[in-house]
Amino acid sequence: MNLDFSIIFKYLPILLQGAGLTIELAVLGIVFGIAIGLVAALMRLSHTPLRYIAHFYIWLIRGTPLLVQLFLIYFGLPQIGIEISAFASSILGLGINSGAYLAEVFRGGIEAIPEGQTEASLSLGMGKFLTMRRIILPQALRIALPSLSNQFIISLKDSSLCSVITMAELLQTSQRLASTTFASLEFYTAAAAFYLLMTTVLTAGLHSLEWRLSKETR
Repeated sequence: MNLDFSIIFKYLPILLQGAGLTIELAVLGIVFGIAIGLVAALMRLSHTPLRYIAHFYIWLIRGTPLLVQLFLIYFGLPQIGIEISAFASSILGLGINSGAYLAEVFRGGIEAIPEGQTEASLSLGMGKFLTMRRIILPQALRIALPSLSNQFIISLKDSSLCSVITMAELLQTSQRLASTTFASLEFYTAAAAFYLLMTTVLTAGLHSLEWRLSKETR
């Protein structure tokens, strides 16, 4: 069997386009997940029935595979009259999935803040909402940053699952090129290299951010 990795350069613009879509899916998915995760974390910490709703959401999403969730959103919802595009389904699936994990991350970060800070803020007349927004959340997010970084990397790799709902991201682009050129090893190796490069750059950037924040804290 003859391998010809030079074919990668011929189709490099197409691969780069797929990689760009992968990054877009990961970024939008994690942004959506952060929003959901924060809301779910606050619901879990509340002394209202909302905490049971948040607990059920976290239990349900963490207990089922992302692939099944994507199938339910993209193929299942149309059966009850809800049509969602592949792109929107991908963002929704990635966001809902990462949000369940981030909810626990944020909850742990919030609980790590000493209660005395909340009591001191309330004694100054700041109110619960203002205390949470200006005192607790900034510190909790700093504590949660390492876990948040890990979830970002996971979402970047999990975006490859969106290929099963017709999203032309990096993996599906590689699959199509492999099937038309019969150069499977070459294109799947290229896809792996792209994912490795993206996660390496992302990891370095996030570690740099963590170091800067820790330096400011010190």
